[in-house]
Amino acid sequence: MGLFSDSWTALRAAVAGLRSADFERPSGCAGWLVRDLVCHLVIDAQDVLITLATPADAEPTRSALTYWEVSGTPPTGEDPLDALTVRLAAAYQDPGLLKFHLDDLGSAAGRAAELADPGLRVATRGQVLTVGDYLDAYVLEWTLHHLDLIAHLPQAAGPPALGLARSRAMVENIAGIEFPQAFSDEDVLLIGTGRRAPTDSERTALGAAAPRLPFILG
Repeated sequence: MGLFSDSWTALRAAVAGLRSADFERPSGCAGWLVRDLVCHLVIDAQDVLITLATPADAEPTRSALTYWEVSGTPPTGEDPLDALTVRLAAAYQDPGLLKFHLDDLGSAAGRAAELADPGLRVATRGQVLTVGDYLDAYVLEWTLHHLDLIAHLPQAAGPPALGLARSRAMVENIAGIEFPQAFSDEDVLLIGTGRRAPTDSERTALGAAAPRLPFILG
């Protein structure tokens, strides 16, 4: 629960510190500008609020790790929700409005997470998880998108170290791959999820695992 709050707070603070011009820069999400990514975060915050307010009686069907759908195919931008996100982001026009909306919904999502019972079962995407597992899964979501946010903004602060470490462990468990210890947590996340290609030396260090990468989380 603490990692969720720390990761989410750090990500929102990074967005709050952006200049208006930064919203027109590319993000680490292929085909998305920073403004598109921030709009996606608004939708994410809304999803957190909806899920935490959707209790379930059934037994959990997913955990923090199995919550993720794994694919070898990167997004093309043709998904209707992806296309809607880009149009919605453009409709804000003033980046200040987008910042305000994220702060408003994001703060509410953060408070709801802090107040939630980690053992409560909730429903989302046709699956049932405990609140604890659901929020744990979102540590990876926040950390990856924090890296996406700052991909072309070297002056922006990165995600918390503990969130990076937890996200690395999740990626290694999801992929069934133990990355070399020499790889930083950030490198594991970027290479593992296809956000950047490994260098020749990194590919050599990955050995037999290299052809299995990247994998796409959805």
